[in-house]
Amino acid sequence: MLFWGVSWTVGKIAAEHSYAEVAAFWRYAISFITLIPVIWFLKTPLKTDKKGFLYMLGAGLLTSVFNYLFFAGLSHGAAGYGGTMVTSLSPILTYLMSIAILGTKVSTRQVAALSIGIFGALVLLRVPFEGFGFLSVESSYFLGCAVVWALVTILSQKAASRADPMFYTLVVFGVAGFTNMMFALPYHPFDFAAYDNVFWMAIIFIGVVPGTFSTTLYFVSAGKIGAHRTGVFMFIVPIGAIVSSVIAYQEAVALSTIIGCALAFAAVVLFNMKKSKQK
Repeated sequence: MLFWGVSWTVGKIAAEHSYAEVAAFWRYAISFITLIPVIWFLKTPLKTDKKGFLYMLGAGLLTSVFNYLFFAGLSHGAAGYGGTMVTSLSPILTYLMSIAILGTKVSTRQVAALSIGIFGALVLLRVPFEGFGFLSVESSYFLGCAVVWALVTILSQKAASRADPMFYTLVVFGVAGFTNMMFALPYHPFDFAAYDNVFWMAIIFIGVVPGTFSTTLYFVSAGKIGAHRTGVFMFIVPIGAIVSSVIAYQEAVALSTIIGCALAFAAVVLFNMKKSKQK
């Protein structure tokens, strides 16, 4: 989770030294390539059915959109704010979409938890202080990231019983990387000399460490402690994002960001506590 948080700051560095389209392509291309030996070592079964493949294809296409919004947002906005906003809003949006799309039933307590989360989201978007000022270039990209990632999460849940998580990740990385490559070609992503060493070091770090290494740890941990518990750990991501952005860019952390993140965290904990008891 800490590495995923740091990836927001390193991603901003990569975005400043290239085009968003190029950075988006190489991020998942590197993750895809380096994940192959991990899958071979873990002897991951490479099989799914037709529906599972369609879910993975959809998730891969959406991930490519998220990937572009990630780098485009970082080229305009602050890494700490982006990492905090997306990580905090995505779980809340996922719950709301699950209720609307999948017909997930919720208790009164869970409705209260979601209400807290929605209020936290409004604080994160600075609505109580700036009204609809959150519809800036910076916030709109990050808001788009949160919405797209919520959709990816729902597709992941649908595909969970149809494919091994590691195989699912490999296919999603591959589809996302290939899709982003199509949009990166006009910027000559394979002209290695066109981009400096800072870009290559940043993008290799993002692809290998937060991409392959952290993703592998995430799925191994989910298998040991349960998916509903690993989701709560997502709120460690803002710590990595904020601390690394303060060190690298001396970014100021707004009080509204801290309060909004705390409210969203409380909402997810309350929602999952009730869900765990019902199970």
